[in-house]
Amino acid sequence: MTTDGIEALYPFLYESAFDLDAVMAHVERSTAEKAAEVVALRQTVVDRDGMRIEASAHALAQAFAAGARLLAFGNGGSSTDAAAIVQLFTHPPTGPPLPAIALSADPALLTALANDVGFDVVFARQVAAFGRAGDIAFAVSTSGGSDNVLRGLAEARRGGLITVGLAGYDGGGMAGSGDVDHLFVVPSASVHRIQEAQTTLYHVLWTLTQRALAATP
Repeated sequence: MTTDGIEALYPFLYESAFDLDAVMAHVERSTAEKAAEVVALRQTVVDRDGMRIEASAHALAQAFAAGARLLAFGNGGSSTDAAAIVQLFTHPPTGPPLPAIALSADPALLTALANDVGFDVVFARQVAAFGRAGDIAFAVSTSGGSDNVLRGLAEARRGGLITVGLAGYDGGGMAGSGDVDHLFVVPSASVHRIQEAQTTLYHVLWTLTQRALAATP
């Protein structure tokens, strides 16, 4: 049996003696292990960064109260997370809607920049065009090292925006750039667990931001 592609990920599906009960037991055990892993990872982030998460939410609340808007960006799955962040802030289940835009939401603009200038500037150019001093640049990356994300953060820093970053692994370029005011690193090498924990992180940030806004005189 080869171990290429999907067979390497799920070898038990390709064994000659296929046992459905054994497969289902494996899936159940694997699911439980992954769930336990992400719960422990979330707890690690809260224990390490809980006070900084709360401080970040207060900074976001102050910015929104002063008229800021949030610009969210990322690549691939992180682009989907950026869109989810914007959805959460602009159409919240509770509390007032807050202004936010996703920088990958306009395919015409994104492809024009990528084709005419370069994909490495698709976020930086938009931050320069739409961002104002005091706005919020919210970057999401699993590696923390995507060049276009780092360029977007650097442009936000130059423009006087508040910068928030979610990264995985050891933080990558985000951790070493000095361009992120509020950086939260999910210490894992699994893209799946990183993204699951990042989803929790931005929901917590939104919740605490709404709470801080409600307490603002």
